[in-house]
Amino acid sequence: MIWLGIETANTPLSIAVVKDGKVVAEMVQNIKLTHSAGAMPAIEEILARIDVKPNDLDAIAVSEGPGSYTGVRIGVTLAKTLAWTLQKPLVGVSSLKTLAANATLYNGLICPIFDARRGNVYTAVYQGETLEALVEDHHAHIDDLLVRLKALEQPILFVGTDVDIFWENIVQILGDHAVRAPFSIDLPRATEVIHLATKMELPSVEATHHFVPQYKRIAEAEANWLKEQKEKEHE
Repeated sequence: MIWLGIETANTPLSIAVVKDGKVVAEMVQNIKLTHSAGAMPAIEEILARIDVKPNDLDAIAVSEGPGSYTGVRIGVTLAKTLAWTLQKPLVGVSSLKTLAANATLYNGLICPIFDARRGNVYTAVYQGETLEALVEDHHAHIDDLLVRLKALEQPILFVGTDVDIFWENIVQILGDHAVRAPFSIDLPRATEVIHLATKMELPSVEATHHFVPQYKRIAEAEANWLKEQKEKEHE
């Protein structure tokens, strides 16, 4: 079985092909290149290099969010278009769980973090090895998150390039319980998207129409619109 994996939920871009449980090719980059311009060419290049035609694919796995609205939207739109055009099943995987999967050998709690701006983060807490979600994917202010994590009273491994933005605050609140993952596992990988997808039941091709991103919060424009509507109601 041949899988195509797509990860564009944040700045890093990763594309991978896995055949019968073995990695055939993977690309991971962390440069400021718009995914709308870089993702599809990357897919085409990888498939060409390994001589795999789009119709040879059996399934597609995509990082479904949370993360950057633009990044998530591009990845999901690209994956849905390919899945429906090729009539292949599409499986969505949490972008946070994908990042946490880099650290599954850690015997403890894993906290992946994506910067959501203005002191907010997308985050979760997973148990190492099993990746059981102890705290589900959500959007929160970093201060609220740290209060919640301190109450766990356990060492916690923080993973992700955006951890550095909040590291001083993390150490200040958690002290020795804060463990920084090595930089070598800070980038989400499309191979992990595929690996997690293989553990899930394959949906029907028709289900592709109903596939939606998991943003975990509404967009700022929508929030402003709702605020304006409420203000109008009270005028």
